[in-house]
Amino acid sequence: MSKRDLLALAGFIVLSFAAAGFGALFTTPAVSPGGWYSQIQKPDWTPPSWLFGPVWTALYLMMAVAALWVWKQGGWDAHRGALALFLVQLVLNAAWSWLFFGLHSPSAGLAGVACLWIAILLTIVAFFRVSPLAGWLLVPYILWVTFASGLNFAIWRLSGRDGA
Repeated sequence: MSKRDLLALAGFIVLSFAAAGFGALFTTPAVSPGGWYSQIQKPDWTPPSWLFGPVWTALYLMMAVAALWVWKQGGWDAHRGALALFLVQLVLNAAWSWLFFGLHSPSAGLAGVACLWIAILLTIVAFFRVSPLAGWLLVPYILWVTFASGLNFAIWRLSGRDGA
C-alpha cells in the first residue's frame, strides 16, 4: 500500500470514527448504570451491552476499508456519487444515536434508522458498481443495522412508543 493509500485509509478511519464519537456523546450517558436506556423495557433478545462496542468497532473499520477501496478505483472525481453516499450514511449513523439515545425517543430512532438503512443500501449498490469487494465489506453493516432496526422497533413497542 502506498503512502497516499495509507493517508486515505487514515482519513476514512477518522471520518468513520468521528461518526462513532459523535454518537457516543449521546449513547454513553444513556447506557450507563441508571441511564435512560438501562431503565426502559427491552426485548429478551437484546444483546448484552458489552457486545455493541466490538461489533461497531469492526463495522466502522470495514466501512473505512470499503470507502478506501472505492476511492482507490479512481478517487473522488471518478466516484463522487458513491463516496457522497458513504458520507451521507455516516451522518445518518451518527444522527440515529442522537435521535434514539439523545432525545430518548424510540419513535425518532425508528425514523432515523429507516433513513440510515436506505442510505446504507444505496451505498452498497453504488460500491458494488465500483468494486464488489467494497460492496461486500458493507453487507455485515446493513445486517447489523437491520437487527438494530428490529431492536429499535421492539423497544418502541415495549416502551409505549416514547416513554420509559
